[in-house]
Amino acid sequence: MALPLRARENAELDCTPPPQDLGAMAEVLEGQHGSLAAGIADFFALYHGQRGDAGRAWAWTGVADLVRTRERERLEGI
Repeated sequence: MALPLRARENAELDCTPPPQDLGAMAEVLEGQHGSLAAGIADFFALYHGQRGDAGRAWAWTGVADLVRTRERERLEGI
């Protein structure tokens, strides 16, 4: 059975956030979850990676890296 045109169009949409949005995602995650933010981002990266969504897995891996970098900078007083 063929998908209707609208379903085919939606299946091809790339919902991966652009790199400039990763900072905002990291800030929100830190604000909501504090020191657990990097681990939560890692969970989402793994979750999406296992389901074949490389774009979202990449985005969440980037968020986890940003959270860890920001935490390290806060600890070092940079």
